Amino acid sequence: MKPILEVKNVVKQYGDYTALNSVSLSVPQGSIYGLLGPNGAGKTSLIRIINQITLPDSGEILLDGEKLAPHHVSQIGYMPEERGLYKSMKVGEQALYLAQLKGLTKAEAKEQLEYWFDKLQIKGWWNKKIQELSKGMAQKIQFVVTVLHRPKLLILDEPFSGFDPVNANLIKDEILELRDKGTTVIFSTHRMESVEDMCDHIALIHQSNKLIEGELQDVKRRYRTNTFEVGIAPQNFEHLLADISTKYTTQQATFKTLDDELKLLVSLPQGTPSRELLNYLMQKGDVTYFMEKIPSVNDIFIQTVSQQK
Repeated sequence: MKPILEVKNVVKQYGDYTALNSVSLSVPQGSIYGLLGPNGAGKTSLIRIINQITLPDSGEILLDGEKLAPHHVSQIGYMPEERGLYKSMKVGEQALYLAQLKGLTKAEAKEQLEYWFDKLQIKGWWNKKIQELSKGMAQKIQFVVTVLHRPKLLILDEPFSGFDPVNANLIKDEILELRDKGTTVIFSTHRMESVEDMCDHIALIHQSNKLIEGELQDVKRRYRTNTFEVGIAPQNFEHLLADISTKYTTQQATFKTLDDELKLLVSLPQGTPSRELLNYLMQKGDVTYFMEKIPSVNDIFIQTVSQQK
């Protein structure tokens, strides 16, 4: 897939502090791209540069093949973690105002707002003030004003913050539908389960440097450890545990008395084929399940960040 956004060797400094150290990223068109990293990694600095809130000290950014310029503001939607709605303004009045800032006419804005208010079942909120809404209700309004101008690139910073599970799932479905219709989404979050569930590609920034980038499944494959989850009903428990510990690294063992099953987490030396372990276990008892343990995004995140300390 061709990239809709290219970040090329971007550097950003604040005095003696380097927020971004020659960071390069490539965001494929039509993807949900997880931008990950611990607090202070440089994610917010990069997002602010993409939105032209601040400028890089060096490097460049291309949007859809063009060098980022002021007119691209109308092609980007940005929902920051710290929401920016005016609390004393009425919902409808504010939404119309913000839509027109993004280049929509008043008629176009009304049409889009009617569509989204109907879709999210919030028609009755038009004349309410933001301060009269719950945090979750205000979040829905923030989401609507972020997407109603149909941006090419949608940047969501912790989009599920403040939502109950029902509304979080509702917004998740809307994000996936926008992706399916061609919108590219940059998704910044600390919720690794959301990354697993939604992202096609990920990048990990830590201490101002990009450490990981790629298609999610490819990244997970790169971090495989040749570890397998095994269930076996052995002929002799004690003999198996003693014997297997001399051949392989067993990280975990649990014994289920109900069905006489032993659960094992076994790590093989790199290069050792899994069939060697499977053949060995089949000689020792009835194998009930056997599958490779693929690291989660959370595992990869913790491992990679910990290695940099």
